[in-house]
Amino acid sequence: QVHLMETGGGSVQPGGSLKLSCAASGVTVRPSCMAWFRQAPGKAREGVVRLDLDTNTPFYASFVNGRFAVSQDFAKNMIYLQMNNLKPGDTGIYYCATGATVCGLTDRFYSYWGQGTQVTVSS
Repeated sequence: QVHLMETGGGSVQPGGSLKLSCAASGVTVRPSCMAWFRQAPGKAREGVVRLDLDTNTPFYASFVNGRFAVSQDFAKNMIYLQMNNLKPGDTGIYYCATGATVCGLTDRFYSYWGQGTQVTVSS
């Protein structure tokens, strides 16, 4: 059973930075795709970035606008999300996901999810 665990959330002021981590365990076959999603209060979950692990190619949602950077540690089965210049609109629970049938930003294509980590951006 694949298990994902996100860490690194917290509260920051606008313009601040956070780095999220996602650790994957129980993986018998290395996934080819992992992604970060987020869900703001009262809103639907939305994709932030997906990472093709084989080619190390990311695809970001348009709202990221160069502020976030995804990376991976192949040996540790981990991915990271460095978030800079955070805005109040970035507030929400951030989830990592894997087991995608389609490596994109649509959540229904992902089978495995972490429990999420809260990110709050407020002055």
